[in-house]
This record gives sequence, C-alpha cells and structure tokens, in this order.
Amino acid sequence: MAGRSLNKVMLIGNLTRDPEMRYTPQGTAVTTFGVATNRSWKTDAGEVKEEADFHKIVAWNKLAELCSQLLHKGMKVYVEGRLQTRSYTGQDNVQRTVTEIVIEDMMILTPKSSAPVATGGETVPEEKVTSAEAPAAEGAVNQGSENVDASDIPF
Repeated sequence: MAGRSLNKVMLIGNLTRDPEMRYTPQGTAVTTFGVATNRSWKTDAGEVKEEADFHKIVAWNKLAELCSQLLHKGMKVYVEGRLQTRSYTGQDNVQRTVTEIVIEDMMILTPKSSAPVATGGETVPEEKVTSAEAPAAEGAVNQGSENVDASDIPF
C-alpha cells in the first residue's frame, strides 16, 4: 500500500505588491503576487518577538485573471493551494530553485469600506473565488497542476 501524503497550504496575509499577470506562449494566464504573514513568539526572557514571512503566490487561468483584476497591494486575503518547487535557468545561465504556493482558492478579506480604489473610481468588491468557479480555458493548463515546461513560464 502506497503511503499517504498531503500538500495543502492555507494563508491569511497582506499583499506585498500588486499582482502581475502574464501569458504563457500557449495563451494560459498566470498571475504572481506576494503575501506577507506575521508570526510572533515569546523569548526565554518573556519578550514578545514578531517576524514576517513572505510567500510567492501563483494563480493560473481564470483565477489568475480575477486575482489580477481584484487584488491590490496592502489588501488582506485568504489563499489556499499547494506548495510547488521548480527549477529553472536564469538569464545569467545560473540554475535556480523556487518554492511557490499555487493557489486554487482565494478570498478577499479586506472590508469593502477600506478596500483600495480600483482604476475608474470603483471600490474593489469583496469576493471569494475558487477553482470550481474559475473554469480553465480550452487547452489551458489546469491551475498549474500539469507539468509546465519552465521555459514556458514568463518570469
């Protein structure tokens, strides 16, 4: 019997930058953005320490398009997905490895009254988006779950 495993990530944090959407050569939308989470602990001396962790988030297909349209730096979001580690060769011919969170679900937690103003003066709506509500485009990679050639990723 094969061993069981679980690859699930759930984060609540603030966007560290505006999302960047690109398209693979096959036309698949991919959006990246950063989320910061805080953690705190007490030292042996009783002093409370706090640090921030920064996470690279990747969304694919319709979810990528929605993240690009709805999210802005500073917003509080809930994201759910899986860890993915990949290697690529940089423009300087150096092999690099990066660990990302490929999301399948996203919920905006910033209250409407304090949401950043989007282009055109509209307030960004509070929404929850899941991969079930964001169907893949015909022939597109399913939320990044298939193996994608690293040379196809535009970042």
